[in-house]
Parts: sequence; C-alpha cells; structure tokens
Amino acid sequence: MRRLSAVLLSLSMSTSLHAADNVPERPLPNYPHTRSVVLVEEQFGEKIADPYRWLENDVRSDAEVRGWVGAQNDATQAYLKTLPGRDIFSARLTKLFDFERVGNPRKAGSRYFFTRNNGLQNQSVLMVQDSAGSTARVLIDPNQWAKDGATALAEWQPSGDGRYLAYAVQDGGTDWRTIRIIDATTGQPTTDEIRWVKFSQIAWTSDHAGFFYSRFAEPQKGGAFQSLNTNQSVWYHRIGASQAEDRLIYQTPDRPLLGHSAQVTDDGRYVLITSSGGTDDRYELTVGRLPEGGAVTKPVRFKTLVAGLNYNWELAGSVGSTFYFLTNRDAPRGRLVTLDADNPGSDLREIVAQTSDTMVGASLVGARMIVAYLGDARSEAELRELDGSLVTPIRLPSIGTAAGFGGKGGDAETFYTFSSFASPPSIYRFNTATGATELFFRPNVAFDPEAFETNQVFYTSKDGTRIPMYVVKRKDTPAGAPTILYGYGGFNISQTPSFNPTRLAWIEQGGVLAVANLRGGGEYGKDWHDAGRLARKQNVFDDFIAAGEYLVAQGITAPGKLAIEGRSRGGFWAGGFVSPRPAVSAAAIPAVGVMDMLRFNRFTAGRYWVDDYGDPAKEADFKVLRAYSPYHNIAEGKAYPAILVTTADTDDRVVPGHSFKYVAALQAAHIGDKPHLIRIETRAGHGTGKPTDKIIAETADLWSFVAKWTGLVVKQLP
Repeated sequence: MRRLSAVLLSLSMSTSLHAADNVPERPLPNYPHTRSVVLVEEQFGEKIADPYRWLENDVRSDAEVRGWVGAQNDATQAYLKTLPGRDIFSARLTKLFDFERVGNPRKAGSRYFFTRNNGLQNQSVLMVQDSAGSTARVLIDPNQWAKDGATALAEWQPSGDGRYLAYAVQDGGTDWRTIRIIDATTGQPTTDEIRWVKFSQIAWTSDHAGFFYSRFAEPQKGGAFQSLNTNQSVWYHRIGASQAEDRLIYQTPDRPLLGHSAQVTDDGRYVLITSSGGTDDRYELTVGRLPEGGAVTKPVRFKTLVAGLNYNWELAGSVGSTFYFLTNRDAPRGRLVTLDADNPGSDLREIVAQTSDTMVGASLVGARMIVAYLGDARSEAELRELDGSLVTPIRLPSIGTAAGFGGKGGDAETFYTFSSFASPPSIYRFNTATGATELFFRPNVAFDPEAFETNQVFYTSKDGTRIPMYVVKRKDTPAGAPTILYGYGGFNISQTPSFNPTRLAWIEQGGVLAVANLRGGGEYGKDWHDAGRLARKQNVFDDFIAAGEYLVAQGITAPGKLAIEGRSRGGFWAGGFVSPRPAVSAAAIPAVGVMDMLRFNRFTAGRYWVDDYGDPAKEADFKVLRAYSPYHNIAEGKAYPAILVTTADTDDRVVPGHSFKYVAALQAAHIGDKPHLIRIETRAGHGTGKPTDKIIAETADLWSFVAKWTGLVVKQLP
C-alpha cells in the first residue's frame, strides 16, 4: 500500500545528502537563487524529498515561476555570449538551412499536395498542384499566421476528390490542435473550426463531405496546459456544420485511459478504430460499416475485430472485407496477415512471414503491397503481390532512411523520400504496376555530401548484447576528435540514418556524431523493445555507457572529449547518465527530458508512458524508477560534466517542470565547478512546429557550449 505524508514549509533546504569530497566550494557561474521548501512524501517506506515542486506550476499563470525562468535565461545567455564559436555556428547553420525542401506529395483526385520551404522560412508552406503537369501554387502559408513564426501547420489531409483540405493549426508548439478546412479550388477557407483536438488523425468519408477526428473534452479554464489526457473520443464533422453539431462516433467511458484514432478504408466502406492504453504499440481494433455513399447521418454500429491490448496492429490496406495488417502477434519482428472485417473472430491468414529483418511498414498501393523493413537499422523495401509473393526488391540509393510509400488501392502511384546523415531528403516517384522509379525532387545544398562518411559499428553491452551504432564524420577528421553521442532507446522508436542540418554543422567543424541503437527502440522488433522497458530499463543505461566507452577505447574520441545528447525520452538518459558515470563525459545536453520519474504520469500525456517506464504507484515499478530518476539521483561530492539543459516554457508533452526541478537540484548540489545551466525557449513546445530561426539559435548555443567543454576549435569555413 502506498502511504503519503507531506510537510510543506517555506524554509531554505539544501539537496545535499552527503559531505562533498574534493569538490570546489562553489560551482561557477553564480546561479540565480531558487527557493526550496521542505516537502517530503513517504512512498513504500522511503522518504522522498521534492524541494522544488513549486516549479511544476504553469509559467504563464505563476509569477514566481515566470521570474525564475527569466533569471535562469539571463544567467545562461550571459554565459553563452562568452563562447567564441556561437556566432560562427549561427552563421553556418543559416547557410546550411538555406536550401529548398519539399515534402512527400499526397495525391487526391487529380491533385497533388505537398509542403515546401525555400530554406529559411520559419514554417513550410503547403502547395497544391492541380495535375501532374500543372504549376504548383500556394494553398496555405502559415508564415502569415504569427509575427514570431511560432504558429505552425501541423497534420493535414485532403478529401478523396482533392476539393477540400482539412488542416490542423499548432500554436506555440502545443500538442493541442485546431482543425480548419480550405477549398483547394478557390483557396478560400470555410468557417469550420474544431477545437480540443490532440493526437488525432483526419479520416475523410467517401462522399468527401466530412471526416472523423479524435478529441478530448474541453479542459477547465486555465487547465489546458497540464491537464491529464483522458477519455479521448472519436467524432464526425460535416463541412459547414458547427462543432456543436458534430456526431459522437466512439468512446469508452468505462476505460478512460484508452486513446482512439479512426481510419477509413480506401473504398469508404469501413471505419476502423484503433485503441491503445499507452505508447507500447499494443492495440485493440473495432470496425464499423459505413453507409453506402459515405454520408454519416446516424450512429455507426461497431464490432470488435481484435480484443485485448496484446499486440501491434497496423492497417496496410483492404480489399472488400479483407483487411491487411502488419502485426507482431506470434512474430516479434513483424509479419503481414489478413483478417475478415465482416467476420470478427475468424482466423488470421499469414501473407508475408517474419524474416530476420524487422518489418516496419506495409502499404497497399494500386494492386500490390509495398513492405518496408529495417535491416540493422537501415531501410529496405520490397514490392509484393497481395498473396505475399515477391515481385522485386525496391532498390534504394544507399544506406539511409526511406519514408513515405503512401497511396491507395486502385492507384499505382506513390512517393517516398530517401535521406542519410549527409544527404538531405530526395523524393522519388514509384509505380507499383511497373516497378519503375524516377527522381521527383533533389535539393541543392551548400556542402559536398561526398566529404563525409558514415560507418556502422557494433559494440558489446554489459550483458554481452551486440549493439549497433552509427559513427558519422568528415573523411579527414583525425582520431580522438570531440564527439557527441546521441541515444533514445524507448517507445519502440528506431534511430536510423537521416539528415539534419544541425548535426552537419557539428560534423563540418571536425566533430564526430555517434548514434547508438539502444535497446528499448524498435530496431530489432518486439524483443529488442521489451529488453529496454519496465524492469529492464537498466539495459538501456548499460548500452549507453558501453557506447561511450567503446568510442574512447577505439580512439574515435578521447577522454575529456565526449559529450552526450538526448531528447525527450532520451533526455533523461543524458540527465541520468551523468550521475552513475560523471567522469565518462565532458558535457551533457539533455533536451525536453523526463527528469522526475516519480511524478511523470500526473501531467498531460505522461500517463501514456507507463507502458514503457512503469507505474510509480506500484511498488515494484516505483523501486525501478526511483533507482534511476535523474532528479532524485544527483550524486553529491562527484565532479559533474558541464550541463546545458534545454526545454520550452509551453511544452505540454514533457512539461518543463521536469527540467526546471532537475536544474534547480543540480545548481544547489555540490558537484563541481563546471556550469550547470538551462536554456528555456518561449512560445515553443516539445519540438514540432518550432520556427527555423529558433532552431538555428538554439543549436548555435548547444554546439558552442559542447565545443567549449570537449575542446573543439570552431573555425570559419569557406
């Protein structure tokens, strides 16, 4: 039984638990004062101090938190201004971002819709091309929406005939969305506005007059930022109607923790509801037959197609009542099967069996199936008949990441992008009827991709597991160079070779980038994912530590020249890594990380993460979480590396209180004389929708900080 007792007093309190040993008296620089309180809760017999809980309060409504944010930013910027490389990185990043970028086209009717950025636009513009041979025109330009460029175009989906486009507006980086509609023929918006949408797809009906979407109830006034996301429901909206007239399609009030998303089959006959309880790709499937013609004028009757949150199910397409799914049921690395939507409970039929590679995607395009794989964390793809027989492998340009392959039954045309660490995304058009591939778009860039090399290495973790890692550098970079080690290791998400101008700015200067494929990701299927979640989370720390040790042992980097980086789920690796092994790295840059593992599920989307982390209210899970929670495990008396934490004041996925509390505890602890700072972005969220100018400014700060503490000499480049 969990027992809580708390005492809250406005008294100064140090986080020091042990006497310091051979550590300077005062860390530098001098940090702003952070008020601490005596707040102790007893959980499963252990007393847990939380002296900075007041920093969990919403910065927009709490003046004290807002003042703390301002003081911390002032101190951080005062320090960063002293770094000689910052202006050089900023100027070079501006050049590296200054190239035209185009997104994968989506075809609807005769029209093609795609995003385009001229290079330095804060937000990409949505374009429409009325036919394959016509000139593209601007349909939506989000750069006109806000002076600071922080209002973004998020999800978007055209109706099947291409006449209308429903699109989501994301303001200031929030996960909340407002859906609007625009007429693609005239370019005129309708009056439709749908609010309180989050984690939703847009699924048009076959009459092109409406769509399904997922939403939560309107939060209480002032509670939208941190409110828990429960009781998600699916609704139908008809063009021209007010949101108050929308029809409730599906909900599970008896199971409020389930989230739901809707898909409509290409023929418009069915709506499929995929329900999940968290982030662990374990789904239930419910299917409903839609009226002939697609108009939703009465309740939809649903049948359970797959019960129990046990396996992954991803719809690849359908032919009549035969639904094709990628699943890991009885196949940890994935296989392709069919189910009969009109006969729930009937046996599944295997179409493509599990292989030694991990099946990560499948899509019915035209009359054939494209199946995508990861082979040692690199993309592979095949074209198959609907009976599963192989037509041909799809030849990809090199080692890298392919994304896209979307389409629909009856239309053989699809598009995919391909990129690698040193090659920005090029777009290819692929015809499933002929197997022909042609280049659709290739960007012109301000660097020579041939000047860089990517090597995949394998190292051994603590328990003997073989872990892959990519090492990217300039071909003339000498051994022992300053290196950034990046890791994620969770939520079944794979780290594959993909292009990012921010990384290239580091590599150009003679730095090395290492990306470790930690357990907990999806690189090798369900077993690999399970090996890094819940009670096995220590494996991921061990993988990360072993990666750093390998880089030093192999001479890729040298002692004192390694920095560690992690974002979001990976942010707590960068934060948690330094406590047990502070001497391994010279610098750490945890970004938007989950730092308080005992309270993460109390805010916004945090409750979804118990699939991966465990539930702090359960004793067994609590003990695991307590052992590695970065906020609770700062090691007094050890000399820590330089740390620059980054977050955003309006991040409503991993709320900034995680980073605020962690940094306050770092600054109060006796852990050496290197700086332990925080950079807090304004009007930005977890990452999506961040304007280009903010990305450049943040990256220049990060790389100049890391360069300072790893010894990278930053030079002007030709």
